[in-house]
Amino acid sequence: MKHNDHHSVFTTNNPLAGLVGSDISIGGRRWFLKTGAAAMAALPLSTLRQIDAAQDGTADKKSVILFWLSGGPSQIDMWDPKPNAPAEIRSPFETISTSVPGVQFTECMPLQASIAHKMSVLRGVDCSASNHTPITMQAGNPLARRTNDGKDGAGYPSMGSVVAKFRGANDPVMPAFVGLAKSWVSDVWGAGQLGSRFEPVKGLELANKFKLPTGINVDRLENRQELQQQFNTARKALDENTTIDQFDRNTQRAFEMVLSGKVEKAFDLSKEDDSLRDEYGRVSVGEKALLARRLVQSGVSFVLVSGAWGYFDHHGDNVRWGGIVKGLKPLVPRVDRAYYALVNDLEQRGMLDDTLVMMMGEFGRSPKINTQAGRDHWVPVMSMIMSGGGMQTGQVIGSSDRVGGEIRSGKVRPQDIAATTFRHLGIDLESSWINPQGRPIPIIQEGGRPISELG
Repeated sequence: MKHNDHHSVFTTNNPLAGLVGSDISIGGRRWFLKTGAAAMAALPLSTLRQIDAAQDGTADKKSVILFWLSGGPSQIDMWDPKPNAPAEIRSPFETISTSVPGVQFTECMPLQASIAHKMSVLRGVDCSASNHTPITMQAGNPLARRTNDGKDGAGYPSMGSVVAKFRGANDPVMPAFVGLAKSWVSDVWGAGQLGSRFEPVKGLELANKFKLPTGINVDRLENRQELQQQFNTARKALDENTTIDQFDRNTQRAFEMVLSGKVEKAFDLSKEDDSLRDEYGRVSVGEKALLARRLVQSGVSFVLVSGAWGYFDHHGDNVRWGGIVKGLKPLVPRVDRAYYALVNDLEQRGMLDDTLVMMMGEFGRSPKINTQAGRDHWVPVMSMIMSGGGMQTGQVIGSSDRVGGEIRSGKVRPQDIAATTFRHLGIDLESSWINPQGRPIPIIQEGGRPISELG
């Protein structure tokens, strides 16, 4: 992982500044066509092709929001405290009760503790195939790994890209898979050999791509023959590549995406009440969590939220993100609030049963606190949480040993997370995609199966 992204989660500025709710000064049909084409080039083609159900009104609105805790969240200092462990093991934070009798979190997470009955806590997640990248866990596949030979992921796609291919968007004028992250390489895994058509859309760059400038006459734009003529003229000014050819084949739907205004509206956080924005937290991860809700509400199927590159990489006070007390303690309340606000917001809007919310990272942290007051990378076990999706909640699934270093029971593997996610979205777990060599590749690898305790 390259540690070269300097966008901090600790900023109090809106991370979408310049992208959300801003005005565009340039105008004219030439701008419209070039901007529309550029935006379309970034979208998975499945968003445009796999929309028959959405068009005839038979599609459901099931979706997924994944909080990515880039760097590796500490299980012992968050969801799996070990208050009776030796001093060099146990968290420096106090342990608090949750809304589920007998289940405890650390004091840094009072809001999540208050809605533990709306969560399933997974304390036995196996990350042994993972590394310091999003590849394995976001792919939900132990065969998708970081390598040193330039062939990261072995060609396997992320869960979001599988969703883009086999489900598409819930609304034909929205992308299927959106990533909300500044550090793309480090925090978002893409389509692999599944193909560029199913890559995640860079949400923070998309906001104003679909905004009509002043002076464009919508009535005239809706004349399809004129649209085609305008497009053919503007196309000469665009770089020739395969994405433009893809756009050629979908011109009509491209303009429908622009004319609908849904993309623009979904990205406009100014439409939300100030009190709700405060509830989410006016920091990077909070603003992105609220935007994620707006996106799934508007028809996106899979949204990935990352507050900042590596912000859970708490090796010690000698590194950028600090150790457990100086680094993790001020950070955890921000993701605590964002998750709490999102779950409650989805529930109040009647969207929680249709939306699976997950929070996880690439692995856990070492049981023993090191000499720099931090914890190191730890792949044997990680904790994560899930809510919504019509699944069973108010429970702990699996356990770690007495020091939080190994899985004791209820092992959950990456492929089990993928199977659970795809089942929620109604994707056939027996589906396969075809690699460049013409070989069918199953979307579920290594015997993955839905997590039974979730129902």
